[in-house]
Amino acid sequence: MTGQTHKSYTFEVVLEEDSYPDGTLGYSARVPALEHLGAATHGRTAEDTLKSMQEILTMILENLAEEGKQIPTDAAMVSEQPVVTVTL
Repeated sequence: MTGQTHKSYTFEVVLEEDSYPDGTLGYSARVPALEHLGAATHGRTAEDTLKSMQEILTMILENLAEEGKQIPTDAAMVSEQPVVTVTL
């Protein structure tokens, strides 16, 4: 590693079955702690929805860091080391 400091953030995601107006099954996901910042999405499959949420959370946290704003950690597990999270 290059001496950069890294923190890993893990947020609880609420994933629910949902349906589109045409009746097609889909999923919605939201992170309650960051929903006011846009942490909500939907998709056709659970996997696609969670992948979209990962991208959204990355953008939100990067924007907060770039703006010098505090990343809300009261609803997150924070590690001083890079981690990999696997959800089964």
